[in-house]
Amino acid sequence: MVNELNALENKIAQVAGLCRALRSENRELQQRLAAAEAEKQQLVERMNGARERLESLVGQLPEAKA
Repeated sequence: MVNELNALENKIAQVAGLCRALRSENRELQQRLAAAEAEKQQLVERMNGARERLESLVGQLPEAKA
């Protein structure tokens, strides 16, 4: 009976350790995701700015004569 309780205690300790590790990994992944989303937003803004500049330049081109 004591051996079974010790084995159970060890398994519970392993599960608790795994839970701690997974929580830590989850926090890290959430931080990485937030950073990636922020970078994506910056890139979208840069692309929009570039598109606006290109559209402005295209509007300044003389029209081709047929």
